[in-house]
Amino acid sequence: MNLFLLGASHHSAPIDLRERIDFTRRGVPEALGEIGRRTAVHEAVVLSTCNRSEIYTVCDNPRHAGQTLTAFMSGFHDVPESELAPHLYARHDADVVRHLFRVAAGLDSLVVGEPQILGQVKDAFTDAARQGHTGTVLNRLFPWSFTAGKRVRTATGLGEGAVSVSYAAIALARKIFGKLENLHVLLVGAGEMAELTATHLRAQQVREIGVANRTSSHAEALAGRVGGTAVPWERVANELGACDIVVAATGSASPIITRADVDAALRPRLDRPLFIIDIGVPRDVDPAAGDIEQVFLYNIDDLRSIVQENLARRQSRLDRAELMIDDEVNRFMAWLRSRAAVPTVIALRERFEAVRQAELARLQPKLAGLSPAARARVEEVTRLLVEKLLSSPTERLKATADEEDVAAYAEMLNHLFKLSERPQDDRETEPEAAAEALAAFSRDRTR
Repeated sequence: MNLFLLGASHHSAPIDLRERIDFTRRGVPEALGEIGRRTAVHEAVVLSTCNRSEIYTVCDNPRHAGQTLTAFMSGFHDVPESELAPHLYARHDADVVRHLFRVAAGLDSLVVGEPQILGQVKDAFTDAARQGHTGTVLNRLFPWSFTAGKRVRTATGLGEGAVSVSYAAIALARKIFGKLENLHVLLVGAGEMAELTATHLRAQQVREIGVANRTSSHAEALAGRVGGTAVPWERVANELGACDIVVAATGSASPIITRADVDAALRPRLDRPLFIIDIGVPRDVDPAAGDIEQVFLYNIDDLRSIVQENLARRQSRLDRAELMIDDEVNRFMAWLRSRAAVPTVIALRERFEAVRQAELARLQPKLAGLSPAARARVEEVTRLLVEKLLSSPTERLKATADEEDVAAYAEMLNHLFKLSERPQDDRETEPEAAAEALAAFSRDRTR
């Protein structure tokens, strides 16, 4: 069995392609159902977020699984394989484990350390497990990733401090308002920065997001993606009065929002603060608007200074986080390698148990005169003897780190003990001598 991952993320694919291969559009349950019908895959989890679409699987042949899953993604999303394949990445075995652990810890996110991804990984696994698409390996891998992610976050404080302009804006907003739930947001502009900020705001459960853009179709498209409402461009000034947070990110050569616009919007608001994030270059908001009481205006330079300070502080934490991930990966792979020895261990124990039962059956006439307690003791002694004989080789086999060594030892044990054959009558042991020894031992123990 092999671990295999196929996916695309913000590292490998542009946003327009990521939108087209978002599994939530047609439904993750439907995707899992189709994957489950493919013989190349035994277990599967689909992780689909705004920045990644990934399929984690257990398979026999990674190359075959890669070809099968690439064709599946192409057909499921109706994206030509020639267009999709260059943006996909594949991972195998330990690299799958490392990738998932880094994802769960927030190390692979667009915003390093962002907290939402761990919950999304948990939800993806829960959905797959409930539908019966996971088994022994993924049922161990994903919960292990939750523990690894939590360990990294707790020990390093990786999620502290914003390291993107948009996330820095959210951090500032939370300092002003506390919780952002039930707040009204207005986006002025429909570009990538505005969308990223809106995505973070939506994760904070804001009540409403209005989107205004000179091109109304762009406003409507972004509003659809972030669960908002398109606002006519000419009504931007009027909307200010109803907003708590304004995000301005356009390519305008001159300010779109003037001090007079902000002043007029604040008159009926009493003491309600207005937080304005001006990400535009040149600036979209008249700097003088920041002089108005209850207005908190931050521009791109303000946000970048916060980001640079946090990045410098975070680098040492990143190095420590990667070392912790390596440790967790090594531990998981040790467990996974030990599973390769399980069939041999089971067969070896079954072989020894069959021999034990056969010998007891052959000695039955000699043991018939023993009391029930003595016969039970004979049963226990022979069972413990087998356990002691098998204890050391079993533990050593399961602890072997190298997969080739595991395979070689397993083959040798199969050959030496004929594990693939039915147990034969072994006459090398003298039944009467064994019976007398066991009977004598039993008598001694029951006196």
